[in-house]
Amino acid sequence: MNSYPVASIDLAALKHNFDRIKQLAPTSRIISVIKANAYGHGYAEVANVLTDSDAFAVARLVEGIQLRKSGITHKIILLEGVMTAAEIQLAAQYDLSPVFHHRSQIQLLSTPLTKPLQFCWLMIETGMHRLGFAKTDVAELITTMETSEAISGDVGLMSHFANADLVGDDRNQQQLDITLHCADKQRCEVSLANSAAILSFPASHQQWLRPGLMLYGVSPFDDKTAVELDLKPVMQLKSVLTAKQTLQAGDQVGYGGDWTATKVTEIGIVSIGYGDGYSRYLSNAGQVMINGQRVTVLGRVSMDMICIDLHTCSDADVGDEVLLWGGEQLPVEWLAKQANTIPYELLCQLNPRVRREYHHGQS
Repeated sequence: MNSYPVASIDLAALKHNFDRIKQLAPTSRIISVIKANAYGHGYAEVANVLTDSDAFAVARLVEGIQLRKSGITHKIILLEGVMTAAEIQLAAQYDLSPVFHHRSQIQLLSTPLTKPLQFCWLMIETGMHRLGFAKTDVAELITTMETSEAISGDVGLMSHFANADLVGDDRNQQQLDITLHCADKQRCEVSLANSAAILSFPASHQQWLRPGLMLYGVSPFDDKTAVELDLKPVMQLKSVLTAKQTLQAGDQVGYGGDWTATKVTEIGIVSIGYGDGYSRYLSNAGQVMINGQRVTVLGRVSMDMICIDLHTCSDADVGDEVLLWGGEQLPVEWLAKQANTIPYELLCQLNPRVRREYHHGQS
């Protein structure tokens, strides 16, 4: 029995979701997105399962270096690129592939490198208005990159959907059209499709996919569950009941006394809190499962503990397992709505204090 929070990671489910991507886009290559510690699931452990990936993508240089030091030999793309001469030298040293999205990064190509960069990408702005060059600059910049001694091989063209989770939105087609127009003129390979586009917009698949959320068995859509998309949730966050208390009418729970008992009520204390990454926005809003029943979080989420209502679950006892999210019983997507956030945030904010346990199939 674990006495503290554990994230139980089902590597068989992870592989199932990867195979689902291959089923949806059999002719495209896959850049598996494992930034932010693989969305909280563990960089190296996830990468070592997704060995059929054609490349990995992370956001930042430090993530790429960490993967290399973990023994990962696949191509690794740096989605935010590099910002200084020292960073581009490290990218070359560790065989990392930057995305170039700003002219200051193009200027870094004059930096002396021990060896040229490979598998580099140019980011084009098509509607997200976050990173990327205007379409009118693409021809010039592709030529600059491909003729630079700092880069070896072809340069790919990358963009990012702003509204792929809105199926059928005209803006998705507009972004694809701009990207393909530029790619056709420069004879570049394209990477545009994220999880939502892989699932709903086949025309966007092109040569390179960039799945993230769906790898971890989470739906990118508000109106479809992971199960409906044939995805298997990878993470279950679990803890244990560490204490029970009996409240009288009028007793208040937690900091600020935000919840008040109106009758004699049994409550439980669970070892999880915002110090572990469990969202404080689940105060008086979240639910957990204990002994097969959903029960409500009472009062504020504190740093290390939450209180739960046991009035419908009187057989619960200290040491019983508590499911905080995961599986079909308590999807992280549903809990994110209770916290007025998105599942990405709940997954990514789990910190190292929560131990990860890995298994193949049901734990």
